[in-house]
Amino acid sequence: MNQTAVLVMLISFTSCGAPAPFGADSTPASTSQTPPGSTTLIEPPPSPRVVPPTGTGTLAQNVVAIEAPRFPLPAEAESADVVRFSFIVYGDTRGQEDGEGFQYEHSRVVESMLRTVASREAGPDPVRFVLQSGDAVVDGQDPARWNSSFVELINRLTQEAGIPYFLVPGNHDVTAAEDLEAPGRRRGLHNYLSAVSRLIPPDGAMRRLDGYPTYAFGYGNTFVLALDSNIAEDATQLAWAAGQLEGLDGERYVHVAAFFHHPAYSSGPHGGAQVERPTAAIRARWMPLFRKHGVDLLFTGHEHLFEHWTERYRDGSGHQQRMDQIVSGGGGAPPHEYWSEPDLSAYLDAAASNSVEVTHLVRPSPEPSDNPYHYVVVHVDGAELWMEVVGVGEGRAFQPYRSARTILSDHAGGP
Repeated sequence: MNQTAVLVMLISFTSCGAPAPFGADSTPASTSQTPPGSTTLIEPPPSPRVVPPTGTGTLAQNVVAIEAPRFPLPAEAESADVVRFSFIVYGDTRGQEDGEGFQYEHSRVVESMLRTVASREAGPDPVRFVLQSGDAVVDGQDPARWNSSFVELINRLTQEAGIPYFLVPGNHDVTAAEDLEAPGRRRGLHNYLSAVSRLIPPDGAMRRLDGYPTYAFGYGNTFVLALDSNIAEDATQLAWAAGQLEGLDGERYVHVAAFFHHPAYSSGPHGGAQVERPTAAIRARWMPLFRKHGVDLLFTGHEHLFEHWTERYRDGSGHQQRMDQIVSGGGGAPPHEYWSEPDLSAYLDAAASNSVEVTHLVRPSPEPSDNPYHYVVVHVDGAELWMEVVGVGEGRAFQPYRSARTILSDHAGGP
């Protein structure tokens, strides 16, 4: 494992006019039930990129903001000595009846998460936050989808469990438009940012790209960068992320990962023989950046299944490194199935100078019913990382590895 690892989440955020509880220099939104040293976010200024939805009916509604976590992460400098904790990762929660009521399948996942958080609360590695890789709802342009189906479910995590929740935008949330000014994207982004306005850093913060949904945070020995892969070609987002990685304290941040919606490679209906536009940009623009800065982990979704890839490569000093990509899209959307292996020949040729080798460590099933709803729990223990996959409902016995504990490192005996 690279000695400087960073947990990177690929996201992009444009600010809206709701309060946002995050950041060391912000004013607390509430002093009740907040542990010492924790902070909340100030209200960010409006961004010219965000426009309110227009029209009548459901599109004239306002999306209700998810409530700020009762126990937000402390200011970045205050957690520097933390070296043991865990966090949850999942994605693709959109339901078949969004806008009509709670997302039923997603609610079962949330119930399981609440039990997991409670069972680890007094242990050596309590769950400190949740990462969601996008596609929260089936149509992010419609406020009713957020208000009726998603927001209150996430309030259970931020209020009952009290933990922070970080969401990246998927194509169903903000459309698949590459153009930042596309009307559908602007409507979806406005609604998305309204929902997460109390959860992410505000515009003007060091860990936020102004006018975008792109942000970062550090907790303990782990750094998290969030990006919007729907606009993976965007040069402004790429430059900002590169600056965040280049300016990291390598002595402190021994873990680094990336978190975004579209996988760099996958074997479901969005991968295999086809290469979608965001995936092509991720391979060409983002993967070289991740290798350059020793990113350990990529957390993605888009495919409604679980699969695990490893990329081994030689860094600029000639040392062998490993990067894991976890595709976890089992949050409640209709399950997908294995289609075919992707053709990575052009990708590997382009990365020949780094001697890149890609291994498909865990493949999904060709039967959708065998790819259950699930989430993963990542455990940070000093320099080591390990992971467990938690199946939900009928899939609670799901175990894609030989053991329940999978080490994410070659030198520590990982797969």
